Amino acid sequence: MTLDTEVSSLKQVPLFREVEPSRLKLLAFTSERVHFEAGQTFFAQGDEADAAYLILEGEAAVSLEGQQGPVRLALLGADALVGEMGILADQPRSATVTAETAATVLRIDRGVFLELLAQFPQIGIAVMRELALRLEQTNQQLARSTNAQ
Repeated sequence: MTLDTEVSSLKQVPLFREVEPSRLKLLAFTSERVHFEAGQTFFAQGDEADAAYLILEGEAAVSLEGQQGPVRLALLGADALVGEMGILADQPRSATVTAETAATVLRIDRGVFLELLAQFPQIGIAVMRELALRLEQTNQQLARSTNAQ
């Protein structure tokens, strides 16, 4: 895939719509396109938070290790960002992310991701909104499971 094609792909992602093409070109150049087969792990709970992953194609499952095995928290698809929480919290990975289907992702190095947030406040706001939405969904899921017991 050419750099221009990569920039066109990034421009379709809501998170990056407001970013100027020259910055997207730099992001595409400094990031790595990675392919995962179904069942392959992007990263595991407890790993170092060294990169964020933008899902370009396919789906990925987010899970936590529970007392009786893995507990699925979410299934994410195209344009979803994963791995940002560990970077923002400067903590090891809080969950495991595994390709549910074959997936193509853009691996954005920690430093590049933090630089993007510093240079583009609108990206930071979009990331915060996404994290707040995920927290709300997790709270609702927890409330449902607690009421079911």
